[in-house]
Amino acid sequence: MEERRGGEHEMKLVRTEEAVGQVLCHDITQIIRDISKGPVFRKGHIVTEEDIPILLSVGKEHLYIWENDETILHEDEAAEILRGLCQGPNMKASAPKEGKIELTAGCDGLFLVDTERLRAVNALGDMMIATRFAGFPVKTGDKLCGTRVIPLVIARERMERAKAVVGTEPLLKLLPMRPKRYGLVVTGSEVFHGRIRDTFTGVILEKLGEYGCEMAFHTVLDDDPAAITAAITDMLDRGAELVLCTGGMSVDPDDRTPLAIRNTGADVISYGAPVLPGAMFLVAYTGDGRPICGLPGCVMYAKRTIFDLALPRLLADVPITADWLAGLGQGGLCLDCPECHFPNCGFGKGG
Repeated sequence: MEERRGGEHEMKLVRTEEAVGQVLCHDITQIIRDISKGPVFRKGHIVTEEDIPILLSVGKEHLYIWENDETILHEDEAAEILRGLCQGPNMKASAPKEGKIELTAGCDGLFLVDTERLRAVNALGDMMIATRFAGFPVKTGDKLCGTRVIPLVIARERMERAKAVVGTEPLLKLLPMRPKRYGLVVTGSEVFHGRIRDTFTGVILEKLGEYGCEMAFHTVLDDDPAAITAAITDMLDRGAELVLCTGGMSVDPDDRTPLAIRNTGADVISYGAPVLPGAMFLVAYTGDGRPICGLPGCVMYAKRTIFDLALPRLLADVPITADWLAGLGQGGLCLDCPECHFPNCGFGKGG
């Protein structure tokens, strides 16, 4: 009889013919190429004389067995603990299988991950949590993460350490994105005087329409900061949950939209972002938390911009912070691929 390390605990290796009456400590899997893969015996099964030929037929000439006690956990029990550390509201979990559990989205929403605590758990060893990239919308049924306990058995104390690292808040969040009634202020003398056609409004209608948002207020104004300020304030007073301003966002002397937004009294979080296209993006919040955004001209003609990264957060009521914007630098360069595959690309996946 030999012994093997199972996490921090020993499991005994016995000849299959001598295993009658012993309890299996893990699933016995049979793989038939292009036909099936699945367990022929589950963990906890008590081996009988009739099982011996079957076990030998799947290549199991020896079996690992162990006697459970209060200090160790089987891989599936430990996987349930990892699931509990990850799972937040609006998520569904698979049944544990071979120490693995997957979480899927129970609704459409914005997926978020606490990356620091996730890294801390994965650094413990003998366990792992792998997630899809956070900060992007997901659909109902999309896979969010997979967890696995590496050894067949693991010390209960190690799982307690994982729980201490994570604390009481789940590692993952799935926040529903709520359609908002928004106002759109289109600025620019060239549009106001009819010298060019307004093509910005159509782009905004399409982008926000994908999320079911309603454009409740709309106006086209000259480059007059006082008039722009008044229009923003009026839309907010009339119940706009989000106000977007287009045009006048560069550093030219006659571009007045940033000044107009500041003059509303809103708190400007950032004017500028390390994202191309979209460097001249501005975001501000009113005293009651409603966002006002200044959108650079690239939003009108580029396939994907800073606005595509920010919009899901605006609709999920996740505050856009200067720190989050600063972190977009790595991955903030859109490569303008001939065929756009966003969000299945590196754009917006900052370090």
